[in-house]
Amino acid sequence: MTFTQYLATIIHVSPTLQAHIEGITRRRTVDKGRYLLRAGECCTDITFVETGLVRGFWIDGDKEITTWMAIDGQFASSFLSFVTRTPSAESIVAIEPSVVVQLSYHDVQQLYLRFPETERMGRLITENYYIRLDSRFQGIQFKTARERYQQLLDTNPELVQRAPLGYIASWLGITQETLSRIRGKY
Repeated sequence: MTFTQYLATIIHVSPTLQAHIEGITRRRTVDKGRYLLRAGECCTDITFVETGLVRGFWIDGDKEITTWMAIDGQFASSFLSFVTRTPSAESIVAIEPSVVVQLSYHDVQQLYLRFPETERMGRLITENYYIRLDSRFQGIQFKTARERYQQLLDTNPELVQRAPLGYIASWLGITQETLSRIRGKY
């Protein structure tokens, strides 16, 4: 799904708006292992994954902790850094070859001013992000490892097929061994 196709699912995209968006977005091919953002940098772009798999992670000592993963048709940005214009605590890396579309903070703000319907776009993207964040928080706080894995299977089965087990385990807040035991019961 292209970025403009995605937008058309949440707002009306007139030919004028489509042409404007196509003029200000940057479409990039990102190799596996390539960083889109490193911890300490400011996230200057909102990134939409057209195809591929991207993950966000934090470093805790010598350990990487996966905080989210995004596949085709999802956003892959450090939203806190993007919105607050502050350095990011997380890094973002492609874990398979990906095609992404990026839109700068400045261009997002200009879109809001020039095309009022894009403010709805921003609100809906933010709401979706919050829902994903809250769901993750509730899962970590109140669900068993098996329940968290089942929720992932229910909401994002393609991700389970594409992402390495170590990243999935980290995202679920469990060890790879625990994940292997859980998967063995399915």
